[in-house]
Amino acid sequence: MLKDLSKKLLYVSGLLGLYHRFRNADSLTVVMFHRTLAPDDSRWRSCDPDYTLATDRLGESLAFFKHHYNVVSLAQVLASRRSGTPLPPRALLITFDDGWADNADYALPELQRAGLPALMFVVADAVGTTQPFFQERLIAAWRRDALRVADLAAALQPYLTKTWTPADESIGSLREAIAQLEQLPAAQREAVLAPFMAALDDGLRHMVDINELRQLEAGGVALGLHGKTHTPMTVAPDLDAELTGARVALANLLGREPSAESMSFPHGAFTPAIAQQAQEAGYELIFTSVPVLNPVAPQVGWLLGRTGFETDSVVDRRGRFRPDWLALYLFRREARRLA
Repeated sequence: MLKDLSKKLLYVSGLLGLYHRFRNADSLTVVMFHRTLAPDDSRWRSCDPDYTLATDRLGESLAFFKHHYNVVSLAQVLASRRSGTPLPPRALLITFDDGWADNADYALPELQRAGLPALMFVVADAVGTTQPFFQERLIAAWRRDALRVADLAAALQPYLTKTWTPADESIGSLREAIAQLEQLPAAQREAVLAPFMAALDDGLRHMVDINELRQLEAGGVALGLHGKTHTPMTVAPDLDAELTGARVALANLLGREPSAESMSFPHGAFTPAIAQQAQEAGYELIFTSVPVLNPVAPQVGWLLGRTGFETDSVVDRRGRFRPDWLALYLFRREARRLA
């Protein structure tokens, strides 16, 4: 209790804010979101809780950003990279990964109410589809009581080199099973999932469509790429398809020439060689999931860190948004160039 009170006092007194104003004046903070949903939305009950923020919590986070940072657009970061145009002190860029339809339903109105720009990284092949990636579909089915971890583990067993048995029916055990699935070749993974496909379809639409992409762009949300298929690029069978192919696919969907200047790595997976290949494929700004702040002098780098946070990082046990927690989480990050 005393520790929690000290956090509140540090924040309310303004000392944390003062520390941030001086320490992070010459850094670009990039924050990473995935989904945002209202609790009365039918998709809420089965979404992945680790990657979904309630809409009111997003609104409170945006208000926090406006208070402590100067929120910038992709265009401003590109201008700094290209010409050395200074970014404002304590610059912050808001990003969303994957291309969820709820970003158009809920995040866009919150951003517009706050008057803030953002950047969405889209999985090209997921645009216009209904069901999400297999990881999220498994978690959704488990949360709807349509899937048992033990049954998934039994289906996995013939394809594993080492015996693995889930400890229980918890979401932690399910995430372990998903990690095992991610290591399998696509054909084997499809064989494991085949008996569960009916249970993995909840009949709802989760991914953004073309009209929503245009709506997001018109509302101040720039578009970047998050791969073509959402495959981790460290294991992608065709890396060029995930890089160049993604840009071409999105451009074809939108009916224009390939022009996406930015991308982020699916699952945060990359190597220095992959990052270099992405730059050679035409991406000027490449975003990782390395949780560091980005120095901006003499100009913004091309390989950038991002910091994501979950509900538990900003909401206490009583369900209250905690700006002091968020301040301590973001303000103290290491500032470091990744390339």
